Amino acid sequence: MSLCISLQDVRAAQDRIADQLFATPCLQSRTLSKLTGAQVYIKFENLQFTASFKERGALNRLLQLSAAERQRGVCTMSAGNHGQAVAYHAHRLGIPATIVMPRHTPFIKVEHTRSHGAEVILHGDTLSEAFEYAQQVMTARQLTFVHPYDDVAVIAGQGTIGLEMLAAVPELEALVVPIGGGGLISGIAVAAKALSPGIEIIGVQAESYPSMPAALKGEQAICHGNTIAEGIGVKSAGMLTREVVRALVQDILLVGENDLEHGVALLLNVEKTVAEGAGAASLAAVLAQPQRFRGRKVGLVLSGGNIDPRLLASVIMRELVREQRIVTLRIPIFDQPGALARVTQVIGDRGGNILDVFHRRLSSNVPAKSATLELSFEARDAQHAGEIVADVRAAGFEPTILST
Repeated sequence: MSLCISLQDVRAAQDRIADQLFATPCLQSRTLSKLTGAQVYIKFENLQFTASFKERGALNRLLQLSAAERQRGVCTMSAGNHGQAVAYHAHRLGIPATIVMPRHTPFIKVEHTRSHGAEVILHGDTLSEAFEYAQQVMTARQLTFVHPYDDVAVIAGQGTIGLEMLAAVPELEALVVPIGGGGLISGIAVAAKALSPGIEIIGVQAESYPSMPAALKGEQAICHGNTIAEGIGVKSAGMLTREVVRALVQDILLVGENDLEHGVALLLNVEKTVAEGAGAASLAAVLAQPQRFRGRKVGLVLSGGNIDPRLLASVIMRELVREQRIVTLRIPIFDQPGALARVTQVIGDRGGNILDVFHRRLSSNVPAKSATLELSFEARDAQHAGEIVADVRAAGFEPTILST
């Protein structure tokens, strides 16, 4: 089957961008290997200057513009990372850049894109709407469009990740790669399969945006809702990329929001590195289906680290709740002096750290001589939390756990 790019195209991209781009490390994670039962190697693309792999494809495309195209400038649409990559390298190369982004793109990605010198236009609620408007801007201003994924130069640039991973760990048996429009996995698959024909290429998408599996079946994807992995929240797979995926990718796994959040939290806690939702998708897939990868040497692409700090803080707190390191109780008590103090004393004596207390005594559904206490505390782990709750019950109270 004739594909849009070859190993030679990826090698040419590597030669073209090598002196202008960081070759990120591909390192084994001993802790994640122990947790999953696989030998896990992580490709840290969040260490690129703009914190994502998108720089590779964007730079490879920009370096192939003619002098006239450079002078007129470029245009693209992006949910964030591609826009930042185009903006940064276009500015470096003296090329005017216009980036159209959906209105609800995370603020941090919008500001970073502007800080690299590009004109940012916020338009539409989806990438599709941003794409349509970017086409209008391109035509009106006679700009060159740099597609985020459905472009042979962009795909070849992303494929350099595959070359670097197999150079670092030639014996890898599987590569797990996030999929949005498909540019990243297409480039990596072409490179990896040419160098190691027996390697398994597995894609990962968010459950709420299964665009690539639908495209391979000739169906229209049903995409809905918000996802923490907005970088791969793409409603339509690329036309070029779907053919590469059809030929070279063995499977596509869908992961839920809890798995994605767990992946973000683990990478922060274990590897001390920041991943956005899309960047944690590969790890999320291995955590969700460990039996699929157990005993194998598996390469994960941590594709980016551009996550809004407020969202990251929320993910961390939600993970603490899931682990029962933060527990909220609702406790009926008598509305009399010392009742609240007795509850807090029990929790404190067991080593719990009280985070907040809400004392309801005026609610109409509470008897006049009673009150309801809502109290959140921090424990060392789930077992410790259970011991604290048991002590509260032993003290004569009837707590209800509101969060687990």
